[in-house]
Amino acid sequence: MFQAPRGTQDILPREQPYWHYVERVAEKITRLYGYERIETPVFEESGLFIRSVGTGTDIVEKEMYTFTDLGGGEMTLRPEGTASVCRAYIEHGMASLPQPIKLYYLAPIFRYERPQAGRFREHHQFGCEAIGDEGAVVDAEVIDMAWLFFETLGLKGLRLQINSIGCTQCRPAYLTALKTYFQALPLCPDCQVRLKKNALRLLDCKNSSCMAQIQNAPRSIDHLCSACAAHFTNLQGHLEQLGLPFNIDTGLVRGLDYYTRTVFEIQPELEGAQSTLGGGGRYDGLIEELGGKPTPGVGFATGIERIILNLKRQNVAMPAPPRPGVFIAWVGERAQNEFLRLAAILRRAGVDAAATYSSRSLKAQLRLANTLGCSYTVIIGEEELTRGTLSLRNMQVASQEEITPDALIARLGQV
Repeated sequence: MFQAPRGTQDILPREQPYWHYVERVAEKITRLYGYERIETPVFEESGLFIRSVGTGTDIVEKEMYTFTDLGGGEMTLRPEGTASVCRAYIEHGMASLPQPIKLYYLAPIFRYERPQAGRFREHHQFGCEAIGDEGAVVDAEVIDMAWLFFETLGLKGLRLQINSIGCTQCRPAYLTALKTYFQALPLCPDCQVRLKKNALRLLDCKNSSCMAQIQNAPRSIDHLCSACAAHFTNLQGHLEQLGLPFNIDTGLVRGLDYYTRTVFEIQPELEGAQSTLGGGGRYDGLIEELGGKPTPGVGFATGIERIILNLKRQNVAMPAPPRPGVFIAWVGERAQNEFLRLAAILRRAGVDAAATYSSRSLKAQLRLANTLGCSYTVIIGEEELTRGTLSLRNMQVASQEEITPDALIARLGQV
C-alpha cells in the first residue's frame, strides 16, 4: 500500500482551517505594509542555491533535493525562498522600479532532513523581502511586520532575539578570531570540517559538546566596523521606538551564508531545537553575488507547519467555518430531480446549498441540516410539487412557511 513519502504529509480537510487562517493573516499583514505577492518556480538551477546559500552550509551539503533533468541540466527543488526572489528581481529588471521593492511569498520548501515536530522534508513558508534600501529603519519595519504577524495570529509569550554579524569589511577579522578560538578545542566531526570551510557555521552546531564551547566564543558585535556598529545601534533605537522587546543573542548567525549585518529570530516560550517560529536578516551582497548590481536587501521567513504546531499548543481557536446557507430536504423520486435543479439555481445565485443524494426520511434529513449548522431547510415533497411551492423552515426558531421558488431565491440571496 502506498503512503506519503517520509517527511511529507497530507493536509486533510480538518486541518485546512488552520492553513486558511494563517494564509489570511499573512495576506492581511503584508497588505498593511505594502507588500505584493510573487510566485517563483518550485525548482531552479542548482547553482542558484549553491552560490547564494553557501557551500559550507548544511542545506547545500546535506539537504538539497537535486536532480538532472532530461535536458542534462542540474536542478534543485527550492530549499529556501530568498534566492529565487532575488533571481526574479534581477531577471525582470526590478531595479528600475521605485525602491525598495516589497515582495512576499507562500511557497513549498524542500529539504532532506530528519523529520520531527514542526519540521518536514516538504514544508511551507511565508516569507517577505524588502529589496533596495540599506537603512536600519527597513530592518526594523521588517521585524515589526513579523512580530505583528505572530501577534495577530494570537500567539503569546514571544521573544525577539537580534544580532549583527558584520559585513565583508569586518567579518574576515572576526572569522580569524573564531578559528583561533576553536582550533584549540575538541570539536565534533562536522565542526572539524566547518573550521576549515566556513568558520561562521561553527556557531550553528546543535551538538551538545560543541554548544558548550560556543558559549564562550568570540562575539561578532565586538568585531564590527564603524558602519556596521552604527547600523546595529540604529536598529536597536528603532526597535525601542516601536516598543518591541528584544534581546541581543551573540550566538545567533542563522543558517545561510548570504546574511550580513542584522540577523533575528522570533521564538515562543517553548525551548528546544524547534522553538524558533521564524527569522531572517539582511543580505546586502546577495543580488550582486547572483549577477546583479550591488543592491541591499532584508527579509524574513516562517514555516507554516511550525506556526500551526504552536497555534495548537497554545489552544488558539480558529474562526468558525462558514455554515451552509440552506439545506434542501427532499422526499420522493420526483422531488429528487427538483432538488438538483433548485440547488443549481441557488448556487448560481451565490447561496451555499447542501443536501443528501440518497433517499432518507425527512426526520433524518432535518437532523443532518442541524448537524451542518444550516440556517434554513427547504423541503420538497409531493405536496409542494403539486402546488408549485416550497416549504422553508427556519432552523433557529423552528418556524416554517410556504414560499415560491422565486421568493426563496430573493430571500436567501439577502442572507
